[in-house]
Amino acid sequence: MPEGDTIFRAAQTLHRALAGSIVTRFESVFPALNRIDHDRPLAGRTIESVSARGKHLLMAFSGDLVLRTHLRMHGSWHIYRPGERWQRSAQDMRIIVQTSRFVAVGFNVPIAELLTSRDLSRHKELQAIGQDLLAATFDVDEVIRRLRAHDGDAIGDALLNQRIVAGIGNVFKSEILFITRTDPFQAVSALSDDDLRRIVDESRRQLNANVLTRSQTLSPAFGRRTTRSLDPSAKLWVYSRGGKPCRICGRPIQARKTGLDARLTYWCPQCQPSRSG
Repeated sequence: MPEGDTIFRAAQTLHRALAGSIVTRFESVFPALNRIDHDRPLAGRTIESVSARGKHLLMAFSGDLVLRTHLRMHGSWHIYRPGERWQRSAQDMRIIVQTSRFVAVGFNVPIAELLTSRDLSRHKELQAIGQDLLAATFDVDEVIRRLRAHDGDAIGDALLNQRIVAGIGNVFKSEILFITRTDPFQAVSALSDDDLRRIVDESRRQLNANVLTRSQTLSPAFGRRTTRSLDPSAKLWVYSRGGKPCRICGRPIQARKTGLDARLTYWCPQCQPSRSG
């Protein structure tokens, strides 16, 4: 699943390309979108903004319509000039939003719906999202409160829960817990408020750093870096490095599937010791 920095940058890129322009073509494979487009055509509307809310992309059109998309594991948005050859197969196209200058194509987008502002205010999934790590109004105390409500969860699983805090995916989860020297399988209850604040602060620092330093591309994997190393082969501390030596102590990095989705967690048992012994 794309991480918060990827969604945030995608929203920025789409906003720069599309905001203020008039839709000249809208196309979708989703029947529900097409029914709304038939009754309330998107063509002719102005794209007012594109923003991120957690891992949701919200494209707002004049006349009180908002396109919500969630990319899940394999979805992506691409920007092309009219007539430019797509980098993905047309069979993967799910949504097209075209203006006179650009064509935004949603490939393999699994979730999409058109909503009014009233719908947005009542949307259960959107309203349940925790504090967005990249939001200017971020409240660390609220995140700690929500973490405490999940005291029995492993901290690694809790960080992936978008209802607790929005924006962390599997890569950043492993990296943040390594940087803060936290055992990913430690229960939240075993960590102090200071520990949790340190983890949350590092999460916010890492996501913001990757938004600011990475090239403006919609690719979810391009250039993510947590080590500050300029070596292109040393971008990450532990993620996807199972069996390789820890960059700090040399002990082999471990990997284990955890949580309901059996997602891989990477950690160094030497640098991230369990407090339970």
